[in-house]
Amino acid sequence: MVPHLVTALTGPINELEQRILDSMPAIERWFRLEWMEHTPPFYTSVDIRNAGFKLAPVDTNLYPGGWNNLTPEMLPLAVQAAQAAIEKICPEAKNLLIIPENHTRNTFYLANVLQLQRIFHMAGLNVRLGSINPEIKDVTTIDLPNGESITLEPVVRSKHRVGLKDFDPCTILLNNDLSAGA
Repeated sequence: MVPHLVTALTGPINELEQRILDSMPAIERWFRLEWMEHTPPFYTSVDIRNAGFKLAPVDTNLYPGGWNNLTPEMLPLAVQAAQAAIEKICPEAKNLLIIPENHTRNTFYLANVLQLQRIFHMAGLNVRLGSINPEIKDVTTIDLPNGESITLEPVVRSKHRVGLKDFDPCTILLNNDLSAGA
């Protein structure tokens, strides 16, 4: 199953786009073979610009946002990809701690983190969100514009471990570039 991308353009498909669509099985096979030989980053996104006659990658994000923009049809693919990554990296993983950016006021970013939490939960992990934001001193629930809420918990550091109160993760997913410091 390959996602169907939605575009704001309603005109005829450009020749380049049609060639890409026609070559999709070969492209997907190439990616599959390359990823067997070279381990890609655990998760990342690449911004691509379409000039009508060429496509170009313009930016790679190691801490991608936008998970909340996945269509319901793409969610099973994201869960499947998460399961494949977990199986390859740490098949015995059980408890996952996600450490997001300190954007507690950016509800769009938090909706993105909530969707990421949902994806890994559906992939079979116990997932909690830990914050290294010094303003988060207690369990904090933040309401999102779509009616959902997200719960952030302060990260607890012990001798050689990072976790949450009463939650010992075996895996930590850092969704934070630490540009504000460690």
